[in-house]
Amino acid sequence: MMNHKAHHNVYVIELDRAVLGEKAFTNANPEFSPDGRCYYVGMTGLDPEKRFENHLAGYKSNRFVRKYGRHLSPLLYEEYNPLPYEDALEMETELARILRKRGHAVWQK
Repeated sequence: MMNHKAHHNVYVIELDRAVLGEKAFTNANPEFSPDGRCYYVGMTGLDPEKRFENHLAGYKSNRFVRKYGRHLSPLLYEEYNPLPYEDALEMETELARILRKRGHAVWQK
């Protein structure tokens, strides 16, 4: 890990399963298990709670979170935070990969 100041966070938002009706979402998750959950994975320089509020308010938000966001899932990300920016970018991708490997559907950009 690089020795930069750790003030970024990765976060995971559980999405309502209705998001499975979105073609772009299902196309991004061909390995989705029927009993899996739906998540959005992101990274931010903000507190994850504040970032989630911004998504819901439409500020720099992802459309899937704005429409289907249910709640943060801190048990899936808290252990990794805080991180330096570069590490948070890597962990965002890694966390999405881990969740997909467990059979979940994930949107991560």
